[in-house]
Amino acid sequence: MPCLHAGAQESMEPDAETPGTASTATAGSFRSETVSEPPMVRGTGWFFTPQWSPRSKNRAGRFGDGLRSEQVEAWLDDHSDFTRDYFLRRTSAVSGAQSPLPRLPRSTSDHTDMLRPAPHRRSSSPPTDTHLNISTLMDRLKPLASNPEWEDPFSPDVLGRHSPFSPRSSRFSFSPCRPLSPICSPDLPDSPHPPPLPAESGAACGRGECCLWATELLRGGLGRMGSVAELCRGAALHAGELLTAECCSLSLVKKDCGGKSTLEEVVAPTALGLRSEVDLWSRPHPSLVKGVMGCVLAAGSPVKLRDASEDPRFDIEDFESSQIRNVLSVPIKNHTREMVGVVLMINKRNDCDGSVSGFTDVDEKVLFDHMDVLGMVLDNAQLYESSRQEAKRSQALLEMAQVLSKEHLSFEVLLSKMAATIMPFTHAQYCTIFIPSEQTSAVEHQAEFSRVIHLECEELGSTCQIYRRERDVGDLDPSNALKTLVCKKTLNMSDGSEESINSVICCPVRNEMSENVIAVCQLTNKRNRDSDEVEAFNRYDQRLLEDLALYCGLALQYAQAVQITEERRASIEVTQEVLAYHITAAEQEIQALQEAAIPTVESLQLLNFHFSDFGLPEETTTQATVRMFLDLNLVQDFNIDYKSLCQWVLTVRRGYRNNVPYHNWNHALSTAQSMFAMLMATERLQSIFSRLEILALMIATLSHDLDHRGYSNSYIERSQQPLAQLYGHSSLERHHYNLCLFILNNTGSQILSGLSAEDHRAVLHMIKRAILATDLTVHMERREEFFSLTKKSRVSWKSEKKRDLLRSMLMTASDLSAITKPWPEQKRIANLVTMEFFAQGDKEKKEFKIKPIDIMNREKSTRLPYMQVEYINDICYPLYKAVSRLFDTCSPLLRGCRKNRENWIHFGETAEGNNCDNSCCITASTHQNEEVETQEMEE
Repeated sequence: MPCLHAGAQESMEPDAETPGTASTATAGSFRSETVSEPPMVRGTGWFFTPQWSPRSKNRAGRFGDGLRSEQVEAWLDDHSDFTRDYFLRRTSAVSGAQSPLPRLPRSTSDHTDMLRPAPHRRSSSPPTDTHLNISTLMDRLKPLASNPEWEDPFSPDVLGRHSPFSPRSSRFSFSPCRPLSPICSPDLPDSPHPPPLPAESGAACGRGECCLWATELLRGGLGRMGSVAELCRGAALHAGELLTAECCSLSLVKKDCGGKSTLEEVVAPTALGLRSEVDLWSRPHPSLVKGVMGCVLAAGSPVKLRDASEDPRFDIEDFESSQIRNVLSVPIKNHTREMVGVVLMINKRNDCDGSVSGFTDVDEKVLFDHMDVLGMVLDNAQLYESSRQEAKRSQALLEMAQVLSKEHLSFEVLLSKMAATIMPFTHAQYCTIFIPSEQTSAVEHQAEFSRVIHLECEELGSTCQIYRRERDVGDLDPSNALKTLVCKKTLNMSDGSEESINSVICCPVRNEMSENVIAVCQLTNKRNRDSDEVEAFNRYDQRLLEDLALYCGLALQYAQAVQITEERRASIEVTQEVLAYHITAAEQEIQALQEAAIPTVESLQLLNFHFSDFGLPEETTTQATVRMFLDLNLVQDFNIDYKSLCQWVLTVRRGYRNNVPYHNWNHALSTAQSMFAMLMATERLQSIFSRLEILALMIATLSHDLDHRGYSNSYIERSQQPLAQLYGHSSLERHHYNLCLFILNNTGSQILSGLSAEDHRAVLHMIKRAILATDLTVHMERREEFFSLTKKSRVSWKSEKKRDLLRSMLMTASDLSAITKPWPEQKRIANLVTMEFFAQGDKEKKEFKIKPIDIMNREKSTRLPYMQVEYINDICYPLYKAVSRLFDTCSPLLRGCRKNRENWIHFGETAEGNNCDNSCCITASTHQNEEVETQEMEE
């Protein structure tokens, strides 16, 4: 690090010779130059660059401005490795020498051959273009990272810790480090008033050698210097000795949580040179030191006072005014020109007679240059400390996440373990978590806590032991926690008045969902690891505490969620128990069905596609269901317990609502009978499907509308009923399946208990697919694939995908089979369906204030015949035509559908008369469809 007195002084003299324009005498031979000049390194911008090349001399400083021999320069260019090694050895020898090399007498004007003057002159503002003659390439060397959020490297933790600092750039120019006061006999080594030399500078300062303070920085000697406080002290003392000041002080910038910058004293006003420590500087001068440094911090520019007592900005006591004459204070800035500190020098002394002389512009420039280097080193210290603290924080977060991921006996144990995780990182003696009562107020004097979790840390050498102490709310002082609870902000009250509590920091724990404060975390008494004294919590501690608060909030929400889940699970179990009791048939009913003689299929007409359950007694409907299972040999093939089958059938019947006009038990029986008739009438169907598939189809048809409410999916979704929130799309069908599964798992109704685990999973999957297929929205999405399949001459049903498609189409065909029944039955069922639809339309008008679609609009009841014809043409007829094309035995379904279309057309014409335009349109559409059917049948 160059101490730039001579070169800078000449650069400011009017008659100073411009560097690089040496006289003819200095441009002599190489031999004469080396004899008259000691080996010096002046332009070392390329010196530490391993990629130096001959062209680099045009970009950086040159070796020896006094050497003008092109032959020497060419030789050095061609032997760059030798040149680099030579100067590395020479620099090491200079910086590590026990005694300085003898310096030949030289005049002040000779300094221009060793220094490159600053290209710009500065009077009272910091130089912007040169800082300690750093190379222009220095801008390329920037910090590896920057974290403004953690910009507090000067906390007590950092100031007392050793850190491997290293400068941002090593491209500096070296020159002799000399005191910057007038020297009585600069050329005589036996001067009667030699300048005092600080220990940090060593004997080399002022004797023509390099500045050891800067050299140590460049050589990575900060490991020896130790903490930031020691580094700042060394820099302040070194600069003070160079400027021959009587006193120096240094403070660093510290930002609070709100981003406000304040100064924290690192180097107290310290006497320099031969002055006694008990003299003027045995006590600080806060009015002057704080006032001047505050002005520098506010303005960002230096303050230089010729006579401090005459400046009205500062209030100086009479005794101080007689002692304090001139002051120089400059900002310390990092590589981004952001202020990181302020240095102050008081009373420049003349070494010849000891009188007070004013600080010059040269002094200001040199102080700037040294502080720029210190600013870069401090910036590096910040980077190092930020990375170290971030690594520590990451470790703490990882440990807290591991604690959170494990199961714990209680919520208090979970919070205790999480709090114990950060206590070693913050060196807090106590950690307390205050949990407010549920009905707490937002007013401080009305707020209260219901319980506390208190932990105490006891250090045992290099380790610490954490204990959980049983404490009541009354045993602890909750005042700080109450303030945090009310203001909902982190409070760092490190200047507590109580003797036992010297530092306290509190942080609210919020519920991320509601933003309410659900707890308060408090750390108390941060212990210094070296002195065991209580110190203030810094920003790193605050950040860790806020992290703990976040994880505590997650833990609280997790515990609450687990508690709510367990309560709801218990509630569901109770509800299921109640439902199972009420839905299960009475024992007398089960026994009656079990002992009853089951009628034959012939007597019940179960094989007839025109089967009607209208007028059948209720017990006969259950007997008909049992008969279908018996005739399909499902009881024998799957080892179904007969009593379980009877209970299951009766329970399914009770699962349908009696107050629903159409989607009730009778509709379920009719759907199952249609499936049974198709299976029994078509041997090919029984060969296509496995026995397990047939069992799934029969269970699905009987259960496909369980607990139907008489409303469509669209109404349930629009009214945001719980079913829609629970299932989303196909809400009713999914509800039907889940209730079917509930009944199958109900005690006494487990007709699938004889299946293997694999078959059990397979049959439940097929039941679910079959029930979901009864949603007409799903049917419309898949039917084109089925229609195209039926047009092929031969279809292979070995594929599970094709069989699943066939099962889905047969489910819909069975579900809509009412449209194929004889006309009286069809007309009766149409009236039941209309009752449901009109009831839903009425609710939509009332609740949603909308006009329902025509089929659900009671005002459009006269259009029922035409809507039935549209329903047949669009949905029913294409389906039954495709099924009949595959299986001739199912053609009665197609004929019944066609016949009912004709009946609805005739019914509409009779009701509205022959002049009805709608009836004419329907008749024309009917004739066209019949012509198309005839052509397709012929093909």
